[in-house]
Amino acid sequence: MPAVISTDDLTVRPLAADTWPAFAELVERHNGIFGGCWCTYFHSLSRDKDRTYESNRDLKCNLVEKGCAHAALVFDGDEAVAWAEFGPPDELPNIHHRKEYEATQASSPDYRVTCIFVDRRYRRHGLAALALKGALDLIAQAGGGVVEGYPHDMAKQPDGKKMSASFLYNGTRKMYHEAGFTFDRSKGLKNCVMTLTVPPA
Repeated sequence: MPAVISTDDLTVRPLAADTWPAFAELVERHNGIFGGCWCTYFHSLSRDKDRTYESNRDLKCNLVEKGCAHAALVFDGDEAVAWAEFGPPDELPNIHHRKEYEATQASSPDYRVTCIFVDRRYRRHGLAALALKGALDLIAQAGGGVVEGYPHDMAKQPDGKKMSASFLYNGTRKMYHEAGFTFDRSKGLKNCVMTLTVPPA
């Protein structure tokens, strides 16, 4: 792995049946993501305690095949190395601190960005921002709309310590701000809601 990664050499493609194998390889390289989640946490409000690495994989695969799971995949050649999961609220109904979020909610977005993940070999090279941009581009191609993101608010860390990159499941407030989002409100102890209206492509 080179010390510096050029984003000029990377491409972004949507998660779909033809890119599923590359997505699956990325997830498998990281043991299923967060204990075998397979990026399914935000797809359902119910938390089935019997769900396993294999059942989550099958669930995600089925959702992708049905066109009910969306993400911008960042590729280095033929290898997927990052993603930004996005979709309408009915596709991604679950978010962290949901009760607080709903109690302070004034309107519903057209899209949510719920999870951004970067291959451990590629972290700290701007790929999370590239994946987020890719998601916004795909949303624009789909007609645009109001997009919400739920990044970590690093200024609110109560102990002043930096969070490990592996726990930044949706990027930072600074990254969203640089992408054009504006702060809407706090959500939970370390998260916030940020919004951006994306025009149609």
